[in-house]
Amino acid sequence: MKNSSCSTRFPRGLYGITPDWHDTDRLLAAVERAAQGGMSALQWRRKTGDPADRLAQAASLRDLCRALGVVFIVNDSVETALRLDADGVHLGRDDGPLHLARRALGPGRILGASCYNQPELAVQALRDGADYVAFGAVYPSQIKPDAVHATLDHIRAGQGLVVQADESMQTPRAAVVAIGGITAENAGPVVDAGADSLAVISGLFEAPDIRATAARFSALFNAG
Repeated sequence: MKNSSCSTRFPRGLYGITPDWHDTDRLLAAVERAAQGGMSALQWRRKTGDPADRLAQAASLRDLCRALGVVFIVNDSVETALRLDADGVHLGRDDGPLHLARRALGPGRILGASCYNQPELAVQALRDGADYVAFGAVYPSQIKPDAVHATLDHIRAGQGLVVQADESMQTPRAAVVAIGGITAENAGPVVDAGADSLAVISGLFEAPDIRATAARFSALFNAG
């Protein structure tokens, strides 16, 4: 399945997710290289460290993303996303009701939802106003080795769901995001299956040449 020609509410392309680095200067430099290679969105995901240091790092990333024209998403916390004036938030199954998050965020910010390998979660997320639904892990993940496995059929099903949710196709539709173990080498079939965006951590930020790797990911969407 090829991606629908209708534009999406969440930008198509490479969606970087930050590794849990405490070195903010290193992270900022890596994000800038990824953006130079075409990364369209970034999710700040940091689980460890002093809360004040974490928030300062997130604010620095937000400012950089604004300067680079990259959408900036906060992981897990609506409160933090609002405090940082981020572009949006990504929530998992245990991060609170999506309809309440949608209400708190208002219509102008992005709401993303983890749907794992469960299309029924995507159906409800779309009803609750999600701007993208994420399926994964598509491949074995270094970050979450115990993550459930989502197949390319789940990506295809997700595309069908977002199209059905906006049958008129007159306005930008929700996007389908794929996550989990994705690299520049194995990403092609995922895009061909209908992923509008590829969420990548190690496959991007642990690459020897981050800019060139981001460009390889981006080329998959440019070719489509």
